[in-house]
Amino acid sequence: MNADAAECLRLVETHDRDRALSLAFAPAEARGDLAALYAFNYEVARVREQVSQPLPGEIRLQWWRDTIEGASPGEAAANPVAAALLETIDRHQLPRDAFDRMLEARIFDLYDDPMPSREAYEAYAGETASALIMLASLVLSRDEAGDAANAAGHAGVAQLVAGTLLLLPIHRARGQVFLPGDLLQAAGCTTEELLRGDREPAARAIAAMVALGREHIAAFQSHAAGMPLALRPAFLPAILAARYLDRIEAAGPGALERPVQIAALRKSFDYWRWMRR
Repeated sequence: MNADAAECLRLVETHDRDRALSLAFAPAEARGDLAALYAFNYEVARVREQVSQPLPGEIRLQWWRDTIEGASPGEAAANPVAAALLETIDRHQLPRDAFDRMLEARIFDLYDDPMPSREAYEAYAGETASALIMLASLVLSRDEAGDAANAAGHAGVAQLVAGTLLLLPIHRARGQVFLPGDLLQAAGCTTEELLRGDREPAARAIAAMVALGREHIAAFQSHAAGMPLALRPAFLPAILAARYLDRIEAAGPGALERPVQIAALRKSFDYWRWMRR
């Protein structure tokens, strides 16, 4: 593993423990490339935290677009994550348009517009969480990855649902609402009630999101039956969605104030068990 890949691994181990733990179950020769993908995901996911206004965030996302297209090789070489990512893209012939769509979807993060609908939410998941699983699958086994597209689609939505609920305290502090508007309406919860933390309507909204996540978990499990062992490490972070949702459901409106936790040993055991299925 070269210095750029090692820096990616450090970032993932520090800031994305679920994916960092999954790397131990991937072949050693793939870990650096997976770390590059996951470090890139971390970098674009945190753009909102680095800027005070949306425009500088859009400029940063555009920098990543230009870099992936090869517009600024000098700047890319000076950035360890960018350098490692470009090597990974070239080595595995990863589709650059997938990264472009991911970056386009991430523009939503920069603004406080509410997520309009379940359809929009699932589309966002498809271009972000699901796309990352597919890219990791291509790194692990290009020949087999195509058969995992449906599983990745549902796994990504389930993972995003869990992540959305885990981030409720942060999103509320920012004035962001990632929960789909039509789901909130069906649950009898307004965006204002969710942001205020009104317990009863917020509890209904959380329960509706948990149900959405479980719907996609069930679909994922159906599509994942017989999945080749080579692809499974790409899906490991997503399999934790079920356990996160169980704990979020138990916490109820408490999830508005504090994200639930899963111990690293518990995650590793879940990973080990799923790899042996």
